[in-house]
Amino acid sequence: MSRTSPFRRLAGRRPSAGMFSSRFARTVAETAGVTLAGLGVYVTVGRPEPLPHPGLQLLALAAGAGLFPLRRRYPAAVLLALAVLAGLSPGVGPITAATAYTVARRTVRARWRTRLLATAGALVVVSAAATAPWLGPGSVAYGVALGLVLAPTAVVVPGLAGTANGQQGRLLRALRERGDAAERAHRLADSEARIHERSRIAAEMHDLVGHRLSLISLHAGGLELALDRAAPELREEAVLVRRTTGDAMRELRQALGVLGPLGRDTGPDALTDATGTRADVEALLAESRDGGIAVRLDWTGPDLDARPARVRRAVHRVVREALTNVHRYATAAHVTVTVVHDDETVRVTVRNGAPPGPPAAAGDLGTGRGLTGLRERVELLGGTFDAAALPSGGFQVDATVPADPDDTLAPERPAGGPDVPGPGGPVDDPSGAAHRATGGEPVPPARRITEGLTLAFGLAGLCVLMVIAVLFVYATRPRHHGPPPLPHVGMTYQEVAGTGVLDNAAVRAAATGHEPPRPAGTAGCIYPFNGATESRPGSLVVARYCFDASQRLIAIDRFAVPSVRDAVPWETP
Repeated sequence: MSRTSPFRRLAGRRPSAGMFSSRFARTVAETAGVTLAGLGVYVTVGRPEPLPHPGLQLLALAAGAGLFPLRRRYPAAVLLALAVLAGLSPGVGPITAATAYTVARRTVRARWRTRLLATAGALVVVSAAATAPWLGPGSVAYGVALGLVLAPTAVVVPGLAGTANGQQGRLLRALRERGDAAERAHRLADSEARIHERSRIAAEMHDLVGHRLSLISLHAGGLELALDRAAPELREEAVLVRRTTGDAMRELRQALGVLGPLGRDTGPDALTDATGTRADVEALLAESRDGGIAVRLDWTGPDLDARPARVRRAVHRVVREALTNVHRYATAAHVTVTVVHDDETVRVTVRNGAPPGPPAAAGDLGTGRGLTGLRERVELLGGTFDAAALPSGGFQVDATVPADPDDTLAPERPAGGPDVPGPGGPVDDPSGAAHRATGGEPVPPARRITEGLTLAFGLAGLCVLMVIAVLFVYATRPRHHGPPPLPHVGMTYQEVAGTGVLDNAAVRAAATGHEPPRPAGTAGCIYPFNGATESRPGSLVVARYCFDASQRLIAIDRFAVPSVRDAVPWETP
């Protein structure tokens, strides 16, 4: 029998003193509970009629109680041994039932579990049939019947319950592990999206700073030529500025060169000083209209040409990413792009209605991490970002960034931020709340108490069924009743009367004056009718039962008395 993963994880740990004491107390409580249940079954079955050889049956019950704590260490051997003992004594049935439940719940391999339970059930039947003549109902046939009613209640039913419980527990653990893996993958994907966006920002900084340093180097070279004729003593300063600028450009390329082309805009989408201005946003909307998107721009406030480049680039990225997602998920939806620019903030909102048709095919969908990158860019500027589905079925992307952000970076957020849905509706979250892992959390006490009570009530129900089945078998066995014993000296008056010997007045009258002397110590006699027989014509043999003062039979006498012969009915005297 293989052990499930929680047992494998615990196998390498050294149990603490508290854990050991808790397990010991639990084992003692479980053993005491099943032993009391076994005693209850034994007493209830033996109440109508004492079971034969009670000492051996109680010894079998004690042996079962001693084997029960070993069911987890030696599951197969303990279950088979208890199955044999259950055939010897019905009191071992509850102990066998609890063991079958535990073994079936912990056994992973289905074939091994089925063979083990089938063997245990067969052993119960064979043991009951073999021991029936001296420990059971009295014959092999009734022993087989006893085993057939004990096997389902002591092995089959608890084994099936343990199998269902064990499979449910293993399924929940597998789902928790799968949820753990999915959530880790979700966090890694979000982290990758944020790193990608930071790489893009670094590449943009490389382009911008490199361009500025190139201008400084160019002006420094011109200044060097001018100072060579006008003020030769200052020429070295201009040379120093030009060389320092060149060194700065090389160090910048070396520091950011590892990024390569990751996230860098090239070609017609290359970022310029006009990026993020109103003209740039209108150009993005024009491209979307050419692609078949009905999009409208609402601009409030002045243009963004005077704002820092990182603010304009954030506005450009929000609009472009939101429109790209509309192309992927809601091509036929109407889109509204709103830009509100004031002295403090720049707010960009891209809202689309519900798509009239079905969503795009799975092959046309993106990675779903673009909005995570936007969130990273906006929050690095100290702004806020929100993307969520609308009650009407559409989607809205809302970003607010400071118009003049501070130079300090936003605080680092923990990995695995909030889930980001797609623009046509929520993106499927493989690590949703229903699949979050709880395998590492301790089992709540209330849940443990509930499970314990459920198992206790289940064992009690099995015990009731077991008692009813065993009593039914014992009640249907044949009983041999011989003829009532004949009256004999020493029996009491009640015992003699129980055999049907009662006083008859006619026989007493016939014996009066013709009976022999009564024995010494006689306190009274009875003359039963069934003791009178006619031995010959004119003579009647009667019986007399004499009792002493304590109503105990002391003598049985038979003697003849004369009888009167009646005339034949049709004769006349």
